[in-house]
Amino acid sequence: MRRTAQRRAATFALYQQDVTGERKPGEDLTPFAQELAEGVEQHRGELDRLISEHAVGWDIDRIAPLERAILRTALYEILYRPDIPDEVAIDEAVETAKVYCASEAPAFVNGILGAAMKRLPTGHRGSA
Repeated sequence: MRRTAQRRAATFALYQQDVTGERKPGEDLTPFAQELAEGVEQHRGELDRLISEHAVGWDIDRIAPLERAILRTALYEILYRPDIPDEVAIDEAVETAKVYCASEAPAFVNGILGAAMKRLPTGHRGSA
């Protein structure tokens, strides 16, 4: 399975968990997708703080759940997955938003991730 599909599987698992409070029973995630989902949950407070700082005029709870999951996943990759280039994490997030979200979502996701990137220090991995 391609990493794009695995990343989306993790994002959808996070979305489902956010909306329902639990994951679908028997959900099969690849090791990569599982690591992403678990990493996002482990760092959720930090990721939400970063999203909130850059979502000017938007409370984190007003952001659509799928867009929140997309943003959390991308920020987790940017901060904690040195094997994934920042540009790849951002591009994948924007592409997922294009396919699954409202028409304004890709620009919103790109804007928040771009603003966050500008404020992260050089060598920002694990140091938000």
